[in-house]
Amino acid sequence: MAQRGVVVNSALIVTTQSTQAIAVGAIALFLPLIRSDLHISFGQAGLLSAVTTLTYALMQIPSGVLADRFNPKMLFAIGILGTNTLAILFAVTQSFGWLLAIQAVAGVFRALTFVPGMILITRHFSEKRRATAMGLFVAGGFSSNILLNLVGPFLVEPLGWRGLIILSSILGLVVLALFWMLGDNAPTPVVHETLNVGASVWRDPAWWLLGVIQFARLAIVSGFTFWLPAYLVVERGFSLTQAGLLVALSSAITAPANIGGGIISDRLGRPILVIGVSLGALAVLLGLVGHLGSVVWLVVVVAAIALFIQLYFGPLFAVPRQLFGPRVAGLSSGFGNFCANLGGFASALALGVLKDATGSFVLGFLILAGVAVVSLAATIALARIARNHPRGGHREPEVRGGPSIQSQRLTST
Repeated sequence: MAQRGVVVNSALIVTTQSTQAIAVGAIALFLPLIRSDLHISFGQAGLLSAVTTLTYALMQIPSGVLADRFNPKMLFAIGILGTNTLAILFAVTQSFGWLLAIQAVAGVFRALTFVPGMILITRHFSEKRRATAMGLFVAGGFSSNILLNLVGPFLVEPLGWRGLIILSSILGLVVLALFWMLGDNAPTPVVHETLNVGASVWRDPAWWLLGVIQFARLAIVSGFTFWLPAYLVVERGFSLTQAGLLVALSSAITAPANIGGGIISDRLGRPILVIGVSLGALAVLLGLVGHLGSVVWLVVVVAAIALFIQLYFGPLFAVPRQLFGPRVAGLSSGFGNFCANLGGFASALALGVLKDATGSFVLGFLILAGVAVVSLAATIALARIARNHPRGGHREPEVRGGPSIQSQRLTST
């Protein structure tokens, strides 16, 4: 089969990946309807997100190891198939207990879409454009959320939230079939390493600082994005349509921000700087969002959070590859996303519990601001370590006979 090039393969991967994000986004958008239909509390509603996030987190390192050893295209396809099939089961199930079980299993398949998918798309790009590739990969999920939040409130009346999830998941299976037939396998990377880095990374302080930053990344993303529609409807008096439009606006900003953050990082060669600026901005914005009386300022701050909340995604996943090399690309991505989803699990559950206990999401937003501050401190420590990091054989050279320009710039952050 002829190679179809970067553009076609990237479009197939991103479009296929975006289908699994629709069910997750639908649960968040239609949470007020789901709560009413199932007669559950905010804490129980948080469990619907938390349980799938927990199993998703626990599978990150295993999926990373599998992606280093097996065909990432096959693993990615299995993940998409399982995720969309289980979304259909979620939509036809009435029991809350069975919904939790379905969400738990869905987390396992979602894990197979992330690390294998990341490796699949980055292997179609040059080393200098890896952060761009990673940002592009995640942007697909936000693009599908834009569509969902724009048309979902209008389709939910004739279809219901269950019918809408079923329809979107069936379309996801159709897209998967096209991806499998038309997409290329990932090119095999050229590995220049001679050191056994697999064991040494666990003794490296940079490895664990990256884990802290990843924990904060998804704690902020999950806590804010999952509960934003409920906050707007329950506490700010928005209609479901108005909330959907604001969430769609947020996704419309976040999707290109993913790509833009990767491009900025690749152009400057300073991914840690992009990470630090993003976290500093989030610390301020999350501290403000729960205290704004004006709807106009609320929209402005939510839009600003949407800009920074994923701006540093590509740079954050590019840093470990530059520090530790391509041989452990799957392991490093898996470990990073494992830490991230522990944060996602904790925040999605905690904000629901705090809402039940205090009657407001404000305390939860303030805690997310504190998480951003802690992560910023970890980023500053990481920048200091990166200046003198003993990469040696842990890097993949760009120029024969010397270190890559990207590696030199990383240490100058």
